[in-house]
Amino acid sequence: MNRRRFIKYAGSTAVLVGAAAAIGTYALIGPDKVLPKINVTRIGQTTAVSSVLTVSEEGVALLLEESVAKAKPSSDIFVVNGISAENFGFGALMSLMERFGSPFYDLSMKNTGQSSEGLIHRDDVIIIKVNSQWDQRGGTNTDLLKEIIRAILAHPDGFNGEIIVADNGQTQFGAQGSGGSLDWKENNAEDHSLSVQRVVDSYSKSKVSTYLWDKITLTSVKEYSEGDMDDGYIVSQTIDPTTRIKVSYPKFKTKFGTYVSFKMGVWDQEKNSYNDEKLKVLNVPVLKTHSVYGITACVKHYMGVGSDKLGTGSHASVGRGGMGTQMAQTKRPILNILDAAWINANPRGGPRTTYAAATRTNILMASRDPVAVDYWAVKHVIMEAARAVGHNDLSSIDPDGENSSFGNWLRLSMQELQKAGHQATMNENQMNVYVHNLRKL
Repeated sequence: MNRRRFIKYAGSTAVLVGAAAAIGTYALIGPDKVLPKINVTRIGQTTAVSSVLTVSEEGVALLLEESVAKAKPSSDIFVVNGISAENFGFGALMSLMERFGSPFYDLSMKNTGQSSEGLIHRDDVIIIKVNSQWDQRGGTNTDLLKEIIRAILAHPDGFNGEIIVADNGQTQFGAQGSGGSLDWKENNAEDHSLSVQRVVDSYSKSKVSTYLWDKITLTSVKEYSEGDMDDGYIVSQTIDPTTRIKVSYPKFKTKFGTYVSFKMGVWDQEKNSYNDEKLKVLNVPVLKTHSVYGITACVKHYMGVGSDKLGTGSHASVGRGGMGTQMAQTKRPILNILDAAWINANPRGGPRTTYAAATRTNILMASRDPVAVDYWAVKHVIMEAARAVGHNDLSSIDPDGENSSFGNWLRLSMQELQKAGHQATMNENQMNVYVHNLRKL
């Protein structure tokens, strides 16, 4: 058996044998290398810190610190650290959100004897936007997906809405060069055979379905309100003057007969109108590096909403902030849930992420602000993990770096969201970070 070995060392923004590292991190040594002696010193202090040496197969563990915003408006980031196969942490994430004023469930006093103004109502139609273009560790973790679906169906008011798990792999690139799949043979899960489709099939008694938008990404259609009932993509007739994207979005009929427009909402044929509030989007990407744009996380994940095949210029617009435009002009997520159970910490190594290329960090994050959680996750999770596993040149992913591809387009995306009146920030003084540790690190 090829066993990975890891070193645990202590220190706050420490230096480990010439490599920077974060407090409480496990650094990957590799299967055949000797565990070296560790010398750790606190920067800015003269007192040496004794190292703690352990051997583990659990990956890179980061001690993540909470913080309180010093300026307004502020964005809340919720972090669950130390998730595992037995407890993927979504329940803990929900509890953390509720504790700090952002309940997951919208509850009616009539149904449960308690009320709260939360995110998910009992009769919502919910799109769970996953990453399906890549297999192995390149896609959204399906153990996490299963917990999210279970939580929605367990709504205390009694869920009678609908869940659609969807993505657009653009019929290009991907693990087989043909775009996305919701039924890969090798998946990001403890059981590698647990595909998105298998997860959804396990809820066959509930209104849960999948829709691979690759199937309609070449089909241009009009809105339901214009009398077009076909599945396909709506494409804007104008090019955004700043990001030069033609915003596009899917409209489709679900397995259960519901007509959905990603921008306008749920179409009611009898009333001949849309219900915008009934349609909710949960944005659930996996955290990983990207060979061109530095990072794939919550903002860039909206590349899987539009069609890049109908002359929209979507992918080329990412570097100009186009995903901010895409998000602002269609349906913004009610919550961004960032999967960092396994990440690609190799700068420019992704988006494809094999099992061997992935680093386990066992972290789950969420925020209403996709920019804030992307910024914080890259700075405090992926960069620290990258250092721990031996990568030194992080210029392409550093959100504060002058030459950072990621930092540049994230800032432009933020500006697009701000122009549309949405809260978005890259300023840590405007971030509240709440952390729950499931295990002692």
